[in-house]
Amino acid sequence: MIAALGTLVFLATLWLLVVMGAAILEESGARIAAALKGRNGEAAIRIAPARVRARSRVTQPVRARARWRAAA
Repeated sequence: MIAALGTLVFLATLWLLVVMGAAILEESGARIAAALKGRNGEAAIRIAPARVRARSRVTQPVRARARWRAAA
């Protein structure tokens, strides 16, 4: 009975390693293949960043219209 449970644990661990390896290759498989071929993994087309011009508005501080005097 112990041998059967040991085999089950071994197979479950092996299955988990295969699933994790497949997930890793799915994410970075193209980069790994490009590195093995001696190529750069990044895209050949690069987009230049666009410059955005925005004028900053300089506002004058708001002043009260009426002059307040201290009470005497």
